[in-house]
Amino acid sequence: QVQLVESGGGLVQAGGSLRLSCVASESNFIINEMSWYRQAPGKPRELVAMATSGGSTTSGDSVKGRFTISRDSVNKNTVYLQMNNLKPEDTAVYYCNAKYWKGEFWGQGTQVTVSS
Repeated sequence: QVQLVESGGGLVQAGGSLRLSCVASESNFIINEMSWYRQAPGKPRELVAMATSGGSTTSGDSVKGRFTISRDSVNKNTVYLQMNNLKPEDTAVYYCNAKYWKGEFWGQGTQVTVSS
């Protein structure tokens, strides 16, 4: 079982920045895909951004140009989400997700609240 530990959430004013981190407990294999999802109250969980072990990244239309996903250059099973120019509509619980041959795993989530 792989554990994902997220950190970096909090309360920020609109226009501010936050950086989320997610560290996976897997130490023997590089995880293929690491992603960030978010879920706002009353809404379905949505993909925010994804980064592969090969260096490819994708992000949702609502965050393009504002959010950047990256994998740590030393510990490849650590993923970051740099969030700039935050908006109130970015308020949600952000979840880290990992997918590789062992299966799919989720973190416990970290709350991001953006005040107007």
